[in-house]
Amino acid sequence: MSSGLSVYLLDPARTRALVGSRDEQLLEVIRGNFAEDLARADDWFSHAIEDGAPTAYEALEAVVNGGPFSEDGEHAFQYGYAYKRLCDLTGSFLDNSSFCPFRGSWLSVVDEGLRALGITAVSVEEFSYSDFPDPLPRPYEAPGCGEWSPEQCAKALEQFEETKRKGHAPPLEPEVVEAVMDVIGWLGHAAARPGFGIIGFRS
Repeated sequence: MSSGLSVYLLDPARTRALVGSRDEQLLEVIRGNFAEDLARADDWFSHAIEDGAPTAYEALEAVVNGGPFSEDGEHAFQYGYAYKRLCDLTGSFLDNSSFCPFRGSWLSVVDEGLRALGITAVSVEEFSYSDFPDPLPRPYEAPGCGEWSPEQCAKALEQFEETKRKGHAPPLEPEVVEAVMDVIGWLGHAAARPGFGIIGFRS
């Protein structure tokens, strides 16, 4: 089974603050901009909804209002996808061509490539974690979520530049080099926007 990353450039603090904001205007915008996407999601997860999972929009309402959330942990995935939709609405989608789709331990392989280049401040494997803002329930599986702060992004770029100055880049497989350069591109976008970082989702 293959997976994919969705990676967004945004202000992580402001994005997390949307959770529990009770912003009715935001919900109206979502209803207007995501109507077809919400309908497709409800169709895809129709069996889970029949079993008691919230609809895509109900999950969005709960996330923006800070609850209430389903007590069934199996339904936590809907709140994870709702948070992803908030990032899709408020952030800029970044090129994910090296990460969609992928199989197996690809994220770990790319992290090894980053470390070989001296880049330890960020990790693409972190996008598989459950780093969702409180009080969102943590999904058992997909989607995963991870966040790189502006400071982490800046540090990672510094580490990359230091490796370039030393001129001792190790040989890497071409596909790993391509993926690493995608990551460097994300970091460059973050560096160009003070206060901006990266939030990524694995699904």
